[in-house]
Parts: sequence; C-alpha cells; structure tokens
Amino acid sequence: MGSNAGSLDRLLPPVGTGRSPRKRTTSQCKSEPPLLRTSKRTIYTAGRPPWYNEHGTQSKEAFAIGLGGGSASGKTTVARMIIEALDVPWVVLLSMDSFYKVLTQQQQEQAACNNFNFDHPDAFDFDLIISTLKKLKQGRSVQVPIYDFTTHSRKKDWKTLYGANVIIFEGIMAFADKTLLESVVPLVPASALCTGFLSLIQLLDMKIFVDTDSDIRLVRRLRRDISERGRDIEGVIKQYNKFVKPAFDQYIQPTMRLADIVVPRGSGNTVAIDLIVQHVHSQLEERELSVRAALASAHQCHPLPQTLSVLKSTPQVRGMHTIIRDKETSRDEFIFYSKRLMRLLIEHALSFLPFQDCTVQTPQGQDYVGKCYAGKQVHMAWDEIAVAAGITGVSILRAGETMEPALRAVCKDVRIGTILIQTNQLTGEPEGAAAMMAVRVLLDHDVPEDKIFLLSLLMAEMGVHSVAYAFPRVRIITTAVDKRVNDLFRIIPGIGNFGDRYFGTDAVPDGSDEEEAASMG
Repeated sequence: MGSNAGSLDRLLPPVGTGRSPRKRTTSQCKSEPPLLRTSKRTIYTAGRPPWYNEHGTQSKEAFAIGLGGGSASGKTTVARMIIEALDVPWVVLLSMDSFYKVLTQQQQEQAACNNFNFDHPDAFDFDLIISTLKKLKQGRSVQVPIYDFTTHSRKKDWKTLYGANVIIFEGIMAFADKTLLESVVPLVPASALCTGFLSLIQLLDMKIFVDTDSDIRLVRRLRRDISERGRDIEGVIKQYNKFVKPAFDQYIQPTMRLADIVVPRGSGNTVAIDLIVQHVHSQLEERELSVRAALASAHQCHPLPQTLSVLKSTPQVRGMHTIIRDKETSRDEFIFYSKRLMRLLIEHALSFLPFQDCTVQTPQGQDYVGKCYAGKQVHMAWDEIAVAAGITGVSILRAGETMEPALRAVCKDVRIGTILIQTNQLTGEPEGAAAMMAVRVLLDHDVPEDKIFLLSLLMAEMGVHSVAYAFPRVRIITTAVDKRVNDLFRIIPGIGNFGDRYFGTDAVPDGSDEEEAASMG
C-alpha cells in the first residue's frame, strides 16, 4: 500500500514548499495542547480577550466561517492557511468529519466492503452539528466526538472545545441548504433533506467554497485513504465512482451558489485567502470592546449588594491587614499574615454552604444532634480563587494558587483546577476584570450561577458592584473592601501587587498590577 500511495504523489501539482502532507482533521481543542503548528510558527488557539460586556453577557457572537467543497478539495489546508494568516490566538477549527452518525451493525458491514455512502446527507448528525455550533458561537464549552475512519465508529473519548472568537467549520456539506437541495434534486427522499440544513447555513457569517479539479481530488483521496485509512486502491475507486462522485454532483456542487467566496485551486490561490483574512480582521476589529472602561462607569453609586459578605473586621483581622498593607513589611511576614487571612477567609466562605440537621452517637453512647453538609456540587473561584459546591476550587493564576493550601487544609479531598488570565500589556484587558472572566468561564462550562462563590483577599467597591451586577446570584466573599480605584484601576489604598510581594518577583516594567489581590472561585 505504501508504494501505491507514493506513486500517486507524482500526479499531484505542487502546492507550495515546506508543507507536510496534511492529516485528516479532527476538531482542535484544549484537551490536547491548544495549539496549531504550521510551517512558520506555533499558534495557540486557546484563550481570548474578554468576550462579554459589563452585564456579564456575551457582547457579540463568535464569527463563524463555513468551508465547503468536495472530498479532498483542500478545505482543511485552506482552513489552516487562514488561521496562520489571521495570526490571532482564539480560533477554533471544527471538522464536519467529527459528526458522522454511529453506524448500525448492518451499516458497519457495508462500510467494511466500501458499500456505505459517507457522502450522503443522512450520514451526518446535523442536529449535533447545529447544537455544537450554536454553543460555540455563544462562547460556551462543547464536547465534540472523535470519529475513527479505520473502524467507522466514534471513539470513546470526546474532545472539549472552548474559547472561540473565530470558528472555522469545514466539511463537504458545511453549508448545504434544504431548499436548494429540494429544487436541484426533487426526487431525493425527504429523509435525505435533513431539517438541519437551513439552520446550519444561518449560523455561518461567511461561506467559502473550495473549488478543485475533480482529477486532483480523486488522486488526493486515493493517497489519503490508502496511506491513512488502510484501504486498497480498488475499494477506494469503487467507493468514489459509486458514492463520492454522484454525491458531489447532487449535494455538494449545487451549494457553490450559496458561497460568499469561491476559491479556485484551493490552497494555491493565495490572493483569495488574503482577501478572506482581510475581511475577517475587519469583522474582529468591529467586535472589540473595553470591559474595564465600561466597568469603571457602571453602578458605582449603589449600596453594596446583599450577595457580598465581608469577614468581620475584628482587631486581629485589622491588625493583619495593617501588616500586609505596609510597604515596609518583609516578604516572610507578608506571606505569613496573608496565609492567616486566607485561612480565615476560606473558613468564612464554608459557613455559607448548605447544612442540614443530623444525629450521631458519641463514644459515650449518647445522641448528638448536629449539622452535616447537604449540598451538591459547588464551585469556588479565587482571584485570586473562584469556588463551586461538591466542592471544587478554581484558582486564578498566579496569585490565586496561594489560597490552595488553605482550602486543602479545611476541605478533605477537594478538587482544584486553575485558570490562567493574562493582561494584554497594550490594552490593559482584562486587568480589573479577571474575576468576571473567571466566573464567565465557569458559566460557559454549565456551572449554575448560584453554585459559584467568588473569594478574594481584597476587593474594591467598583469590582464588587461590577461582579454583582453581571452575576447577581454569585456570592462574593472577601476580607475587606476598599473604596476606590485610581485611573490605572489599582485599588486604593490597596495592597500593591500581591503576586510580586508574595513570590518575590519584580514588578512589571510599566508598573501595572496584574494581580491586585489573591482570589479564588
């Protein structure tokens, strides 16, 4: 089989230098290293600027690009070229190949003999495709199946996709339309005209059809199926003539008229790809927003919300604050008293968990009526930490990880995750809004809002108002609230850069506080 695949290479036209043979794509995601390696650079595809407004809701949906075209037309290669040219770190590549339906035993036997039509609309799970794209456009986390072309089945493990401002959805029927198919192929059974077609095309902001000569597509398919999927040349040609070519003529080629852009010659048409990239860049620029600026002017005259709980300011607590706020305090003293405050903060937060009456028997044989934990899953985020209840801690790096020992000390076998939120040194985002971003990430992963506790060693009134307005059911817990922030969004009087003081690192050159105080959620 290897010699057959190698001899096919000579039939293909050159498509540029230095490009390795492309592998059939499955969707890029964060369950593997979140990156895309190209011939020139490594592009990280996880992480993005704030995608929500001061209300905590999505500002604009992700920009979705549909890439259609015949089998082996070069859709995946074009998608990767677009991603490389865009050079932005929040692009998700989603392959229609991931959404083949689970085959019955009879269909499995047909597929093994090259007698099953994988190029027919009925072969795809359009309901799952549409629900996945909708959730991705809404900024939410999704689970995507992994299809094994060798066994014609879905693998046990699914991939997680999250964090897209741009979605590139590629497949042979990426923007097939029910109405179009009815008019072009009036004799097609109703079951073939999946109701998902019309909804699918409405989810796409830009539609690109990759138009490649049929002979080139055939040679590419032969090479791919022989070398990557273990097929023999006779079986590939049989399947092509019986299913692939007729399906292209009936279902795929007619969708070209729906395309906004047709790319002849696929990846060899660099002019078309440059035009596509320019248009996407212009769309992204229109969607930029400043979360911090909106937060600074919102809800500042209102009383502090009822969802806020501040640790009682006893002489002991105030004394510890005096020590850690003092710029002359040594690093050892700063760490010691910060840890004491964190332990008190965690204990205080746990008092808000649901408890119920229960009775136990003492060693003396007497009943004792007490309390036991009665809750379900709760998530805590700290900033800094964010907390959710069965109990899961989510620390916001890097300052948030300093709260982890305190949580582990009082919660046996607690699960802890981490979120890295970096400050853009040019725009300042999301500094001052990191806690909101952490909460938004938990919500995007289907954590109920009322199951989230946001813990922070110190907060400003502006931050409290912003979080409470955006997420009114999130409980906010801190050891102190300072009155104001300055023009650079630093808490006044504040504590300085908690991370630098705790870890003994130098301040950022421009003096920015990328971490004002430790937080967890």
